[in-house]
Amino acid sequence: MHDQARTIIEKIWDAHAVADINSGQTLLHIDRVFLHDRAGPTVYAGLQAAGRPVSNRELVFGTMDHIIDTHPGRGDDTLLKGGTNFIREFRAASLRHGVRLFDIGDTRQGISHVVAPEQGIALPGSTLVCCDSHTCTNGGIGALAWGIGTSEGEHAVATQTLARTRPKTMRINFNGRAQAGVTAKDLILALIGKYGATGGAGHAIEFAGEAIRALDVEGRLTICNMAVEFGAWTGLIAPDDVTFDWLAGRPFAPSGDAWDAAVRHWRTLRSDAGARWDAELELDCSTVAPQVTWGTDPGQVCAIDGVVTTSLSASAERALAYMALQRGQPILGQPIDAAFIGSCTNSRLPDLRAAAQVVQGRKVADGVKALVVPGSTEVKRQAEAEGLDRIFREAGFEWRESGCSLCFYAGGDNFDQHGVAARRVITSTNRNFEGRQGIGVRSHLASPATVAASAIAGCIADPRLLLN
Repeated sequence: MHDQARTIIEKIWDAHAVADINSGQTLLHIDRVFLHDRAGPTVYAGLQAAGRPVSNRELVFGTMDHIIDTHPGRGDDTLLKGGTNFIREFRAASLRHGVRLFDIGDTRQGISHVVAPEQGIALPGSTLVCCDSHTCTNGGIGALAWGIGTSEGEHAVATQTLARTRPKTMRINFNGRAQAGVTAKDLILALIGKYGATGGAGHAIEFAGEAIRALDVEGRLTICNMAVEFGAWTGLIAPDDVTFDWLAGRPFAPSGDAWDAAVRHWRTLRSDAGARWDAELELDCSTVAPQVTWGTDPGQVCAIDGVVTTSLSASAERALAYMALQRGQPILGQPIDAAFIGSCTNSRLPDLRAAAQVVQGRKVADGVKALVVPGSTEVKRQAEAEGLDRIFREAGFEWRESGCSLCFYAGGDNFDQHGVAARRVITSTNRNFEGRQGIGVRSHLASPATVAASAIAGCIADPRLLLN
């Protein structure tokens, strides 16, 4: 029994503690392990070399996302050198171990962190790991989820446990209501801009407050997706009726009496009054405008009607040189060569709807390459049922199959014109590091609506003007 007030993070941690280890770590039970085509083959190879079986194949899932091509009519061949071998090895090993795989052509295929909540694999109060730093996305439905390396992946698959040091905890209150045209992506970028890309370092974060509660589940997933860009170990949002309504009927979610019992338990997953936090921060969301990054880390960001930093730091100077920008320069109107809507951050149905609302009846500017990559085959199906694909195509966007795609030039796709010329890209992804989307590519992070508005204008543009 626990008599003292606890945070939601402590409640989930304590419920999964198997044993305390002499090193000061806790051995945690892992409810779900997600594998993908980039890391999965290495995990399986480690198991085979050590002669270890999969501990519980019902708790391990796999999907094709990182390496697969996203062009229509795709197969095992990819643009990434050696990628076909990864795909085939992953498929063969999943079959050999009896692990459920969402393969190319499967209606459940998609990006790991889109598929896990969409299918009801990630659930409130569960623990979930994947060999990808953005696994924290699943915190949007109240899961304790984090990214791991392949050696930890091997251990998790073989034992359904992992050893972790209990993290420090942080609560961030998103106060007030966001203005019209301001999205979850803008809010998380504003937070990182205010406190820096290491503001949450070493912490497990609960995102709370009025603005968080006003978000749909997809917006909450976006907030938690970029917890890692804030330096955090993970982030989550306490589940509520919005969460439960969204999860009801998902393929791997409980049903019948089990669903009712699960919801009763999930309602207890709230931080107690008087719970102790190692740190607390806040953001006034009522003052946030659409955000765009100007530099090479997500904290180098400004309002769309703002100007590039006045910082004199060495990192800012290097970022300005790489991005070919000047201190004090407006970000609005900066010409772009390409626009990308996709990734585990912003490729869900509401993201595509928001972008389509901006795009409808308009055309992509001459000379701009624009594309949309849905986060899952199910998202793609739903978007096509609503006619969103037609809106994008008629405007001049490419409409792709689901996958990670140009988040990090996965599948060999990239914007760098074969190394001949760097390109300036506005993108709904989560990382803007040097070379992230191709050699020399300059990436500006923004919301799907801002990306869409910029594609139409041919330069970084305020989506609120087109929405009005």
